[in-house]
Amino acid sequence: MENKATWQGWTVGILGLWLLIAAFLNFTAKGNMWDNLIVGIIVAIVALYMIKPKPWQGWLSLIVGIWLIIAAFITSLQAHTPNMWNDAISGILLMIGGFGALGKGKEATE
Repeated sequence: MENKATWQGWTVGILGLWLLIAAFLNFTAKGNMWDNLIVGIIVAIVALYMIKPKPWQGWLSLIVGIWLIIAAFITSLQAHTPNMWNDAISGILLMIGGFGALGKGKEATE
């Protein structure tokens, strides 16, 4: 059976990688807010398409996407160190969900 979550997995995985990289860039607080908001919205929308073919990866991505949208409006998270941890952890979780959706599931085992 072919993998039906290919583009969604790549999108979420690459955005997770971006968040991990962005965690160590020196954005302003407003830049961090916009980064989290934009990535969160895109991830949440893409995750909705990923839930049916890859349930746990889709739900994980959706939850992290919603968290990023919420986190964008928590001003204490926009300072460099809290944002670094938030983006690093969120990025790793998104890479697990996104790139994990690219692998073959139980249907590949014989």
